Amino acid sequence: MWKNVPLFPEQASTLASEVDALYLTFLGISIFFGLLVAGLVIFFAIRYRRRAEDEIGRPEKAGIWLEITWSVIPLAILLGMFAWGAKVYIGAFRPPSDAVEYFVTAKQWMWKFQHPQGNREINELHVPVGQAIRLTMTSEDVIHSFFVPAFRVKADVLPGRYTTLWFEATKIGTYHLFCAEYCGVEHSKMGGSITVMEPADYEMWLAGRDTGPSVVASGQKLFRVKACSTCHRPDSATLAPILHGLFGEEVELEDGSTQIVDENYLRESIMNPIAKLVRGYKPLMPTYQGQITEEEVLQLIGYIKSLASDATENQGPESDSSSPASTPDEG
Repeated sequence: MWKNVPLFPEQASTLASEVDALYLTFLGISIFFGLLVAGLVIFFAIRYRRRAEDEIGRPEKAGIWLEITWSVIPLAILLGMFAWGAKVYIGAFRPPSDAVEYFVTAKQWMWKFQHPQGNREINELHVPVGQAIRLTMTSEDVIHSFFVPAFRVKADVLPGRYTTLWFEATKIGTYHLFCAEYCGVEHSKMGGSITVMEPADYEMWLAGRDTGPSVVASGQKLFRVKACSTCHRPDSATLAPILHGLFGEEVELEDGSTQIVDENYLRESIMNPIAKLVRGYKPLMPTYQGQITEEEVLQLIGYIKSLASDATENQGPESDSSSPASTPDEG
């Protein structure tokens, strides 16, 4: 599979040109100063070599402005490199507000994807060109790393927590996907592809496949099946926090600290409810560790996030399905 990957993959995302410009500039600066220092070392070694056995060197005193110059110029260059690198880094890890969320679950030795519409794929992902895609990723076993050379994006995929990555493809085509972290004996086979399509072709592709329930619908069903609505009801906050509008907000914990309700907090509250108890609630919620899969946890979280949108629009779901499952519950 690697034999088909060029040394310099084509630029196929909005981020690719920025990463390449940054990399090549830093490489050029490093080569320039590396050669300059090496050249000066060789020049001075020859120019001021010892010419006689009894020759004694004389101490030289450099001018203060020379000292300042060769300190200030490199400092300015390094600060400029830092600022540019920070700008690209922040842009690479802050998806646009209109990014569409897809879910990724890594497992020895495959990538499992779920589209927001419910479509599922293994080791390949179809996306529309020109649309920002946000991937929420987790692992079922060991550490993996999601790497698409043509998009210049890479992020570790970790068991027990969520990481995110985003890209916006700019060219139609099929691009290599690799696991860039050694994950076991079949690591070299853990690859796949991302196919970028015209929006109309993507919609036709979706329509032509068996579409299961959406992430939100699956989470809503699981929320009812696991009896989460027993405590997480929109009309009562006696037993557990009301989940409508909770995602993205800050909650106060039992120990007096505060916590932003994000994907990782929701997952921890589902798997280990007593880890971070919300102030005012007792540790009544049972753990769902071992009872639901990582994909089901993602579905529950997707449903909870939809409740935040519903709350914003004042369109909360029915009471039996409006509260997602085990989340910042009692914790």
